[in-house]
Amino acid sequence: MEQHELQEILNALKLYSTEMNTRFDSLENRMDGLENQISQLETRVESLENKMDERFERLERKFDGLRVELTETQETVDYLSSKNL
Repeated sequence: MEQHELQEILNALKLYSTEMNTRFDSLENRMDGLENQISQLETRVESLENKMDERFERLERKFDGLRVELTETQETVDYLSSKNL
């Protein structure tokens, strides 16, 4: 009778072990999916950062041009003002 009880316990442990392995495999697959999603998000964020950097650089160049134009306009106004006075 003891042998039979031990076999039942071993069978129960094997069944539980198989069930736990299945759960761990499922969790591992979900983790892999999450890692892929995180990787995709990181790629998108990098892409957006690059676009923003490029646009900021364009804005800086544009403002630099406007600053030069305003400086030249101010110099012209100053010159004309001194001539009229």
